[in-house]
Amino acid sequence: MTHLLIAAGGGGDVIGTTLVHHALHSDEPAVVLSYAWERLVVDPIPGPRSEQDFTGLRPLTPHVSQVTATSSPIAPAGSTLPRLAAELPITLALLNPYGGVTHLARQIAESADKYAVDEVKVVDIGGDVFAHGDEPTLLSPLPDALVIAACATAGVPATLHLAGPGLDCEIPEHDLLPDTGTDFLTLTEPDTRGVAHVFDWHPSEASALLAAAARGRRGGCVVRDTGKPVVLSDASAHVYRITIDQVLARNKLAHALYTRGIDTLEDAEQTSWDVCGFSELQRERDRSLHRQETGSPDGSVDDAMRNLDAWLEQLQATHTQARFATFRCVAEGLGLTGAAARSLRDRLISQRPHQYAAPLFSLFSL
Repeated sequence: MTHLLIAAGGGGDVIGTTLVHHALHSDEPAVVLSYAWERLVVDPIPGPRSEQDFTGLRPLTPHVSQVTATSSPIAPAGSTLPRLAAELPITLALLNPYGGVTHLARQIAESADKYAVDEVKVVDIGGDVFAHGDEPTLLSPLPDALVIAACATAGVPATLHLAGPGLDCEIPEHDLLPDTGTDFLTLTEPDTRGVAHVFDWHPSEASALLAAAARGRRGGCVVRDTGKPVVLSDASAHVYRITIDQVLARNKLAHALYTRGIDTLEDAEQTSWDVCGFSELQRERDRSLHRQETGSPDGSVDDAMRNLDAWLEQLQATHTQARFATFRCVAEGLGLTGAAARSLRDRLISQRPHQYAAPLFSLFSL
């Protein structure tokens, strides 16, 4: 039997979704639907990519395209999806939100029909999909809300699987847990084996934190751009099962998108302004302009290694309860991105193996 899953946030959520699938169904075949909607460090163009932004896609259904190892984003766009398609044990297909809820619902319904699935599993890493919409820490509600609204519109049986509450650094774990219920499964180290190698190059922090929690890591972990560490707790390795109706009752943006029958991404963005008071698409546009003006960090790996201990000392003084940092946090904190960040990771693992707490970097010797 083939299982159909949706990586609700796109980008790195594909990795966490694959991990969750293994915990649920071991090595059974899986199709994962995902946006090509990634951070500016991966894709310098704000917003999601559509089929027109790729070469080498394959038709999966009349309105769904498969991303393969030979697919490629058309420059200057960027995407990690083709490499994920090559390295993960799943079939990966592209969600296109430019047609709003209506088109996404068609894509989901066609996929569910093609594979004759009993249930679509929506996977969200961190839990912003279960936000109300007015939380001050909420940053990126639109992709997840569109998926929830589309599942309800498609009329196919669907369930949210909320993995690692709080790990996306948006809605804290303690705000989510009272309403997630007790219906959950627990991820373990064997569930991570099919995705572990991907963190050698993929910048996802939320999925890396989920894998770390599944491997038994506990304690504070510093991530980029936050004022305090994310705490890896026992709940961080849990995947909570929640009905789509429960999500619609709680997520004001998803409910509005569903009831309005939104059929363009532009209208979906306006709905976000109406309900949440902001647009993450506008934030991406603003950040993209800032990156163009300031450039991207591209310092020397040798310089970064020389500055590492002083940087770690300052980090530990600021975050006294932290035990770990993501490799992306370390790299960007030392002025590196892209290939230089990956080279730094390799150097840290080879020269400081006693601080490699896969897939994280330990601030102390293990």
